[in-house]
Amino acid sequence: MNKKNIIIIGAAGRDFHNFNTFFRDNQLYNVVAFTAAQIPDIDGRKYPAELAGSLYPEGIPIYSQDMLAELIKKYNVDECVFAYSDVNYMDVMGISAIVNAAGANFSLLGPKSTQVKSSKPVISVCAVRTGAGKSQTSRKVIELLMKNNLKVIAVRHPMPYGNLVEQKVQRFATVEDLKKHKCTIEEMEEYEPHVERGNVIYAGVDYEAILRAAENDPDGCDVILWDGGNNDFSFYKEDLAITIVDPHRPGHELSYYPGEVCLRVADVAVINKIDSASPEGIATVEDNIKKVNPTAQIIKADSKITVDNPDVIKGKRVLIIEDGPTLTHGEMKIGAGTVAANRIGVKEIIDPRPFAVGKLKTTFDIYPGIGQVLPAMGYGEQQLKDLEATINNTDCDAVIIGTPIDLSRVINISKPYTRVHYELDEVTSPNLEDVINKFIKDHNLA
Repeated sequence: MNKKNIIIIGAAGRDFHNFNTFFRDNQLYNVVAFTAAQIPDIDGRKYPAELAGSLYPEGIPIYSQDMLAELIKKYNVDECVFAYSDVNYMDVMGISAIVNAAGANFSLLGPKSTQVKSSKPVISVCAVRTGAGKSQTSRKVIELLMKNNLKVIAVRHPMPYGNLVEQKVQRFATVEDLKKHKCTIEEMEEYEPHVERGNVIYAGVDYEAILRAAENDPDGCDVILWDGGNNDFSFYKEDLAITIVDPHRPGHELSYYPGEVCLRVADVAVINKIDSASPEGIATVEDNIKKVNPTAQIIKADSKITVDNPDVIKGKRVLIIEDGPTLTHGEMKIGAGTVAANRIGVKEIIDPRPFAVGKLKTTFDIYPGIGQVLPAMGYGEQQLKDLEATINNTDCDAVIIGTPIDLSRVINISKPYTRVHYELDEVTSPNLEDVINKFIKDHNLA
């Protein structure tokens, strides 16, 4: 039987998972290449033989997505599998057109082909867009479970930007583990808030191996929490699916892949940030939830923002640093730092563009829609140096750190600064505590 030649189109996350769960040991297919987008410095590498399995003793090359059409011709490709997230439908179909024009089929794998079943109850927390408030919702769910004396192991959507073999299974229980695993800023933003609260979080490359390790964690495990990344659907078969919807981007819940998938499978839809969104935006997303998932329970919530030291920024000329992915492929022009600045009353928000250096200048060129804020990019040592230089070059009185981590721990900030924190605060009933209490009862976890 002739094997079908496959290219997996990805961004170092869902693409590797689709390979591991569907293609790795499948004799019907021959994965000839991955293509990479969104993430810097991924293309030009290989998916290593140690992870690729016995059918791929040389590993699998990773190319830039720009080469997709010529790769289809070069490898006589039969089918291209689209496998990354937070992409609007026009762009998805634009890639499909490239694939079809080059002669290949275009496909997307769904949960049935890629989800792994756990021996423990699983709660998934996903979102319709990057930056909707997924992490703060995950933290709230974990706190409610821990309040009931349950051992919760969080598993985070992949961000494997380093040595893929070393990152096969990663366990984070302390802040020191972040340094041990050479985490990027994006990784630290997701892992640090968990370990600071005393719960263990796993991530890596091989998510079945990660799940089995999490189920048997040395600290114990009663519940697995899938902390989804971008707006991807869960890698694990969930028993309770929670999806966050963002009224700052009304309509995106029905126009981005696979965010709409997350919304359609949700048991609970959380409309976040209602304290800072317009009534029209809130009404739009609520109507859209009811249209595509009328049985979902809807919870409305504020994104409660606090500032460590408001006096540092009140009446000052400030530079605002926000979560990088939220601003870049999340397409947000503001974040928690901007909301805090407006509420406290800063004198002026300084545009960082004239002061940007190195890779950060490139980031502004690639994503011209970023507002007057600085994305906390830190995928590698050079980006960290460029971030530090840009901050310290900026003509401002003070700095607002709107990222989930303490940036001063990884770079030197020479100006006065203060951190912004944000937590989920439900304003409607029933709320997440009611949802979690029912989950605990239904799964005999009390």
